[in-house]
Amino acid sequence: MTPVATLLAELVGFPTQQPSADRSGGDELALCRHLAPLLAARGADEVVVVEAGRGSDDGGQGGYVFARWGQPRLVINAHVDTVPANRGWSRDPWTAVTVDDRLYGLGACDTKGAIAAAITALDRGPPRDVALLFSGDEERGTASIRHFLASPRRAGLERAIVCEPTARQAGVRHRGVLAYRATTRGEGGHSSRADRMARPVATLARLAVALDDLGRARATDGPVEMPGLCMNVAALDGGLAFNVVPTSASLTWSLRPWPGFDRAAWDAELAAMVDAVELRAGAPITVEQVTDHAPFGVDDARLAALVDGHARARVGLDFWTEAALYQAAGIAAIVIGPGDIAQAHAADEYVTLADLDWAVELFTHVYARSHGGE
Repeated sequence: MTPVATLLAELVGFPTQQPSADRSGGDELALCRHLAPLLAARGADEVVVVEAGRGSDDGGQGGYVFARWGQPRLVINAHVDTVPANRGWSRDPWTAVTVDDRLYGLGACDTKGAIAAAITALDRGPPRDVALLFSGDEERGTASIRHFLASPRRAGLERAIVCEPTARQAGVRHRGVLAYRATTRGEGGHSSRADRMARPVATLARLAVALDDLGRARATDGPVEMPGLCMNVAALDGGLAFNVVPTSASLTWSLRPWPGFDRAAWDAELAAMVDAVELRAGAPITVEQVTDHAPFGVDDARLAALVDGHARARVGLDFWTEAALYQAAGIAAIVIGPGDIAQAHAADEYVTLADLDWAVELFTHVYARSHGGE
């Protein structure tokens, strides 16, 4: 195998999955500690491993490893964590296997391939005024990157390359994520009295249908490359048995707003929808926002110049990335990396060896340009 593929196989062997219902979480810090001496050996002026994000209550720890060469103005960021292994794997997810032009393994595409490529490129010459940040907690939350952006180590950063599988394209826009949970309660009891009681599941079912109808009605709203709300009514919970009226129910849903989305208008529309269902059902509904990830959109000429020679095109992405957090912190960002999002989170996840070689060339170019002031 090539050096980048050999290193990626090594990284796949570290379980860094987020916890699932049937498996505890992996250990992100173990991989960060493994990466630290590899970065130090390649001439970094500082390497530090930081514990941040999820704790060890689920069997693992979260955090990040940060390395810098000089006084960084540019950071290259890839996440070390993965989703849990999806059902349907035909091989051990944590044992990398190469077949023809594909390297299979959990995280090979999303995004340990980018980590391996960024480190391998260092062997062709060190950068100047560049940092590498390999961070956890991306697949479940954003605690690690938020910790970094609130720390003194982000001082001086002007730009960020956020690595995600983009099929060799440069992501300059993407949707946000808004997720909600609604709850309602009643006295509960025997179903023979259902006509005279609050019915929590039915109440929230009305809200679920109203949300789904809205998503269908607005399927063509938004930019041409990002039409629709991506409204997802994800779960309606609370039922116990056919002869029991439950005391409570909950509804979970999400949508993915595009850059320029009118958030104030949406908030008002949602409030009116909830009020209408409450009025009909005669029961109060409490709505809690559980995720608020802003959309992302940036136009930075220097960043574009760094990747244009290697990116197939500049595009909008349908999935959310932590580039939005860099933008909110006043740091221009672009999203690019080896692999295709179609492979991310899938059984038998893979990245092509050609994509890994492409990524090494990309980062080699970025490092070389860092000597010329970007």
